[in-house]
Amino acid sequence: MERISMNSDDLGCFVHIADATSLSGAARATGTSKSSLSRALLRLENVIGAKLFERSPQALRLTEAGRMLLPYARRVIDDLNEAKAALDNVTGQPRGVLRINAAMTFALGLVAPMLPDFLKRFPEMHVHFDTENRLVDIAREDVDVAIRIGTMPNSDLIACKLGQIALWPCASPAYLTQRGAPDTPADLASHVLFGWTAQPAIWLFQDMQKREHSVSVPDGSVVPEPAVLQVLLERGAGIGRLPDFLARPAIERGTLIRLLPTFTTETVEAHAVYAAHRSLSSRIRVFIDALRAHLSQNSE
Repeated sequence: MERISMNSDDLGCFVHIADATSLSGAARATGTSKSSLSRALLRLENVIGAKLFERSPQALRLTEAGRMLLPYARRVIDDLNEAKAALDNVTGQPRGVLRINAAMTFALGLVAPMLPDFLKRFPEMHVHFDTENRLVDIAREDVDVAIRIGTMPNSDLIACKLGQIALWPCASPAYLTQRGAPDTPADLASHVLFGWTAQPAIWLFQDMQKREHSVSVPDGSVVPEPAVLQVLLERGAGIGRLPDFLARPAIERGTLIRLLPTFTTETVEAHAVYAAHRSLSSRIRVFIDALRAHLSQNSE
C-alpha cells in the first residue's frame, strides 16, 4: 500500500487558515484561491486521519487535532524558511517571491519608484506588493518585510533603519498668490492648515541660528493620508506637510511650492521590518539595501 506523507505546502496552507480563521481570509492573505486552500486542507486531513477544523457560519475553529498539529506545522514552515534563507546567502543569488507591505503613500512615493531597477538587477526575484494601510501582523501573516514610519514600539520584530524623512510644509502657487507666502513659522497661524490627525498638533521648525519655533495647528480639516493631502494642496486648498519624497516631484513639476525652505523641519524615521523568526535572507537584504540607497539619493 502506498504511503501518503505530509506536504509542506499543505502544512503552510493549514497555518494560514488557522491564522485567518477562515478560508476567505487565508485566500486574501496568500493570494491563493479558496478552492486551492480547501483542497490542501482536505489532503492534510486525509493524511492526518482527523478533521483539523470545526466549521461554523462565523469562522473556522481548530479541533483538538488541529491545535496539536499547529505548533509543529509552524516549526516545519519556519525551518524550511530558515533553510531557504541559508541557501540564498550561500549562493548569493536572491530568487523567489518577496512579500512587501507598505501604506499607500509610502508604496507610491518611496517603494514603487525603486522597484523597476531593482527587479532588473534581480531578475529571479518577484514581488507581491501589499498596500493595505492597516498594521499587518508580520509575524503571523505572509509578509517578508514591511515599511514602517515613525518611532518603533518594543516588539519581537527586527527593524532596520532606512533613513530620515523630512516633513515639508507646501502649498500651491494659486493658493500663495491669493493668500501670500509665510515668511516665518508664526505667519502660518493666519493660513488654512491641514493636519494628519484630529488630535492637537504642533509643527516644529529650527532657524539658521538653531532657534526653535513651534506652530499650533488649529482644529480644522484632517487628511491622514499624505498622498490624498497632496491632491488637495495642489488644488489650492491650503497648507500641509508632506514627506519630502512625495513633495519633491510635485515641487519639480511646479504644482507645489515648499514653504519656509531656510528653516529645518521635523523628520521621521523610516524602517524596514521583518519577523525575528525569519533569517535575513538575501531577498530581504538586497531589498533593504536598495531601498536605503534610494532614500539616501532622494533626501536633502
